[in-house]
Amino acid sequence: MSRKHRGRVKGDPVTYQTPLPAGGVQLETFVPWTLVKRGFKKEVITPLDAPQEFLEEAAHERQVQAASQDTPLMRALGLAHHWQRLLDEGRFASITEIAAAEGIDRAQASKIAQLARIAPTIVDACATGQASGLTLQRLIRGAVPATWDAQRAQYAPGM
Repeated sequence: MSRKHRGRVKGDPVTYQTPLPAGGVQLETFVPWTLVKRGFKKEVITPLDAPQEFLEEAAHERQVQAASQDTPLMRALGLAHHWQRLLDEGRFASITEIAAAEGIDRAQASKIAQLARIAPTIVDACATGQASGLTLQRLIRGAVPATWDAQRAQYAPGM
């Protein structure tokens, strides 16, 4: 996309008029577009100028955004990776120190921290909503298997 076309919208926008309780009308304009990530670059694609190769990526991005809910499992996975980064950077020496700083029990912090070793395919399935039977309680019930193949066999047999 050239610089002179940046920020232009092609197609017909749809405008809705919503009545306000105190009188008057609130206008909402909807322009369909999709944000596609291409490495470090992000590109806005409208339906009329969407190349064929972006349609699968756009559908995947919409599926990820629709399924990305703030569930306890996703919060725990994010927290586990954040704690792992803190340990890797040397800000904390152990999970015990992190548990004390967070004000939670060390055993609970240890269970959450082991989620950082979950296979990326399982994390992706949780993020996209494809692993509907997988819950936080099921993941932290026992020790996480060391290999990713064993994790897929235990937590997501179809993967």
